[in-house]
Amino acid sequence: MKGWHSRGYLPHFDGGEILQFMTIHLGDALPQKVIESWKIEIEREKDDEKLRQMIIKREKYLDQGYGECDLAKVEIAEIVKESLLRFDSVRYNLVSWVIMPNHVHFLIKPLNNFSVSVIIQRFKSFTSHEANKILQKSGRFWQVDYFDRYIRDYEHFEKTVNYIENNPVKAGLCEKRRDWKYSSAWNADD
Repeated sequence: MKGWHSRGYLPHFDGGEILQFMTIHLGDALPQKVIESWKIEIEREKDDEKLRQMIIKREKYLDQGYGECDLAKVEIAEIVKESLLRFDSVRYNLVSWVIMPNHVHFLIKPLNNFSVSVIIQRFKSFTSHEANKILQKSGRFWQVDYFDRYIRDYEHFEKTVNYIENNPVKAGLCEKRRDWKYSSAWNADD
């Protein structure tokens, strides 16, 4: 579905082959009470700067490592990484990515008429099935919705890549971005 749409929580923009910053969270990464509170705030907020501040607040909360943090388990992180990389240049161009203990950020440009919603649905479906097998669990692995933001200009692009690749440093998980194995910055020159 092209253009703006919503599944009841966050508004999404699917603009075809434009760069999109994506964030998906594990099912237990945010308490339901927090999600409901933020849902109401986001739906009411019209000011872009205030919305941006709300997103920063949410990201700080995520970086605290709430939930079981199943993505910190090597076997699970490998599944997510391989799934992201498998469809690079097929469904999307993968520009930048990071797998955090309870969420994933990535910057993509959809290709070949794949919509963002289809890309996310297929990614989440496959990875949740595989992760649940390893964890010997059933049920929801990822939260239902996802966050997306289209890239407006080159400055926004640079800030987004920097944010993604420095997220583990900011969260106190490593000293340099190149030290985080589950990132496009792994072993990169700083």
